[in-house]
Amino acid sequence: MSSNDGTSRVVVGVDGSPASQAALRWALRYARRTGTTVHAVGVYDLPGAEGWSAPAVDVLFDEEQARRSLSEELGAVLTPDDDDVPLVHHVVRGNPAQVLIDESDGAELLVVGSRGRGGFASLLLGSVSQQCAAHASCPVVIVRPETADGTPPAGDTP
Repeated sequence: MSSNDGTSRVVVGVDGSPASQAALRWALRYARRTGTTVHAVGVYDLPGAEGWSAPAVDVLFDEEQARRSLSEELGAVLTPDDDDVPLVHHVVRGNPAQVLIDESDGAELLVVGSRGRGGFASLLLGSVSQQCAAHASCPVVIVRPETADGTPPAGDTP
């Protein structure tokens, strides 16, 4: 599948977690082998924005913080070997699962980490990855965090 400009794209959700960083690395390896463009998406949401008693927030500050976090994660993950992979990145405000499901429309693949920043450590599969697997418009790859030496867990290489 292709994006609006006719190029194939792989969407990857990034949130700074170890599983997210592993997902980004996986997406970059996949894109290098298939000639696709990686679309890295950072999502931010306003805490309590759905309720009546939402705290006062600065939307521009939250967006800037999300952009900075995405940029820092890209800087931590990208290597000189990744220079040959086309990469587009942006942040979107909203519910992480819904944003990634929307971003999957027209994508070749959606790549997410098995567990991100939120949720409970006891859950085997994060709610965002679970929602994406159930509702995305394209195939979904759920990547576990890398091992302590930085290598992917067995079976996680594209």
